[in-house]
Amino acid sequence: MDSTAPTHANDSNARHRRRVRAMLWFGAGMLTSMGAWWTLFFFNLGVKPLAMMEVGMLLTGLTVGALTYTKRTRAAFYLLILGAYVFITGIAWVMDIPSAEAPRTTHLFLLVLGLAAQLFLRDEPAYFRLPVVGGCLLTCVFLASTTTGMVSSFALPDSVRIMGSWVNAGAAIVGMFVLMQLIVSDLTDTSSLEADLRRALQRGEFHLLYQPQVTSQGHVFGAEALLRWYHPKRGLVSPGEFIPVAEQTGLIIPLGSWVLGTACTQLAEWSRQPDMAHLTLAVNVSAHQFGQSSFVEQVQTTAARTGANPKLLKVELTESMLAHDIEDIILKMHALKEIGVGTSLDDFGTGYSSLSYLKRLPLDQLKIDQSFVRDVMANGNDASIAKTIINLGKDLHFTVIAEGVETPDQRDFLMANDCHRFQGYLYSKPVSAPQLAQYVSHAHALS
Repeated sequence: MDSTAPTHANDSNARHRRRVRAMLWFGAGMLTSMGAWWTLFFFNLGVKPLAMMEVGMLLTGLTVGALTYTKRTRAAFYLLILGAYVFITGIAWVMDIPSAEAPRTTHLFLLVLGLAAQLFLRDEPAYFRLPVVGGCLLTCVFLASTTTGMVSSFALPDSVRIMGSWVNAGAAIVGMFVLMQLIVSDLTDTSSLEADLRRALQRGEFHLLYQPQVTSQGHVFGAEALLRWYHPKRGLVSPGEFIPVAEQTGLIIPLGSWVLGTACTQLAEWSRQPDMAHLTLAVNVSAHQFGQSSFVEQVQTTAARTGANPKLLKVELTESMLAHDIEDIILKMHALKEIGVGTSLDDFGTGYSSLSYLKRLPLDQLKIDQSFVRDVMANGNDASIAKTIINLGKDLHFTVIAEGVETPDQRDFLMANDCHRFQGYLYSKPVSAPQLAQYVSHAHALS
């Protein structure tokens, strides 16, 4: 279920990215404007140390804006979160000491910061997202519930804080309103896409394409099944748009079952065609699907029901899955091997596996991620990683295949380093089953 397909639809991920950039621009504007306001205010009062502190906020806002402009959104976000958190908590603890006349209000911006973190980290793992969002909210609760602060000469008088409470509360409310609108738009997109996914499963709008896998001699030895969704109104919807929603909503389970069944049916059909009978077929499996206790039984049952030869089926796992229950993964891989099904580790080099885990996995194949192959001729680090993966595969007796091969130079580099199996646009884009049969027949005639 690759995420590299083009799309002619309005991509919700693209809309999410635009919302994130809008949030970053808004955050940069908030820091810049608030920093400028309080800088001028404290300069007019003649309190230069506080004015210089606010200059730091102003400069942070400008830097976040510059990073956002150059589309370095991740760096912009982390600077925004870290900078804003430090300024908010510092000002609340040192300058904004509550009294009977004027309550503390600076901490309200932590609510805005928490919402911003939730929007930006929407697709990040919960173990990373929740501490960031929760940290902002818990700090807000603490500052709202205590009347203490650091005793210093920087504490503002009530006359200043009374005016500041209006400015802070108003700005925080505006910030929360803007971010809630962005989050609601995101939720609306997800809900709409979920409903479309359910209808698509019922109406049979999904299709499989097949990208051939080729040896250095031009022999087609297999293919990878790639999922495509042709929406009746939106056109071709990118897997990068609908797969995350399917995983979030649990629809990845019936969708994965459909892919497995369709792939096995195709293998059975190929077994009756002399030119195609030798082909292996790789099927991507999600962590949710592989995590089912009955997964191996499902594979065995599906192969038997469709008449597919399990020895020609290959289950592709992503490297990020190894961050979960590695013992369960190893047991299931051994069980798959016992029924003849091979396993491949997809996107190798981008995830979390360690050598201690890798040597325990009963793998058949490693796939070099296309992100390394793409720049293998221009980036020394990518070239070194690719060579390391090839050597690692040889040492552990795995076959190694490079995906995303697009140019003869990339292929020649890989061949020179003893990788002789390839997949990518240099050979063929993903095609329908009849088109793949034509491709195999043509390749057979040339060899």
